[in-house]
Amino acid sequence: MTQVPAGKHEPESQKSFEKEEEQGGEEKEWGDDENKWTPLQTASEEGDLQAVSDLLHQGVDPNELPKGWYGKTALQAASVNGHLPVVERLLKAGARVDAPGGNNGGRTALTLASGAGHEEIVNALLASGADVTIPAHRYMGRTALQAAAEGGHLDIVKRLLREGAQINAEPAHYSGRTALQAAASNGHLEVTDFLLDQGAMVNTPLMRYKGLTPLQGAALGGHMEVLERLLDAGAHVDADGSYYNGYTALCAAAEAGHLEVVKRLLEAGADIHKTYGNKRLMPIQAANWRGHEEIVQVLRNAGAIWN
Repeated sequence: MTQVPAGKHEPESQKSFEKEEEQGGEEKEWGDDENKWTPLQTASEEGDLQAVSDLLHQGVDPNELPKGWYGKTALQAASVNGHLPVVERLLKAGARVDAPGGNNGGRTALTLASGAGHEEIVNALLASGADVTIPAHRYMGRTALQAAAEGGHLDIVKRLLREGAQINAEPAHYSGRTALQAAASNGHLEVTDFLLDQGAMVNTPLMRYKGLTPLQGAALGGHMEVLERLLDAGAHVDADGSYYNGYTALCAAAEAGHLEVVKRLLEAGADIHKTYGNKRLMPIQAANWRGHEEIVQVLRNAGAIWN
């Protein structure tokens, strides 16, 4: 296989930034997160209604704070795991419906239930006053709508929009996704179609770190039907990627090895020499780096060159 120079990939300043961003700008609590959970949080996660009721009867606070990097409140733990009776018991006991989660994502009970597709729990939380407009936590966070779109849960997406969720809400600073970016990146065509019909922006500006446009996400995942729908909606085929670990659509498809997507993007006029993000690779370099020889040849035939 022809070896194409890939250049310098991880400058020290970028490594330092990545370490800082992975810690969310805060002091990270290392260790086994399971050992940091309280008995009530653990019982709620497991769906043990009797244990939850006993602990609440003993006076345990239903709003014990999440501990550790991946911690959850009792309500969040029950919500993400689909335990409706426990959710209802905790709400009756005064659990804060909009409490934030742990530092890694900070997701509320509504966001967690929406992302997991637990519609009955979503309905129960909304009936208890859950706020559909809470913004995404800066580090890998999601709004409830973004989480539902990411999971492909169309009925929940529709319900949240009826309740006033913002279809183009700003994504998280790090690894964030708008609702449309989330749906497209995961190949959810039905949700993508619905969001576009409801006015979702197809060419939203990206955050600096690990963002993807809807088209870049579809290209990276090899989701051809979604990609076609986005091109029809006016997606910019050569949109810049995020600075840190971002892609152009063509580079994303080339690196991931999606030959038919590469061909389609070339037909749509994608720039074969445009580099991406902090790695500064061209599509042919990205394909060669990953060993996708057929894509390398297709790009060569299209006129790709490198120094």
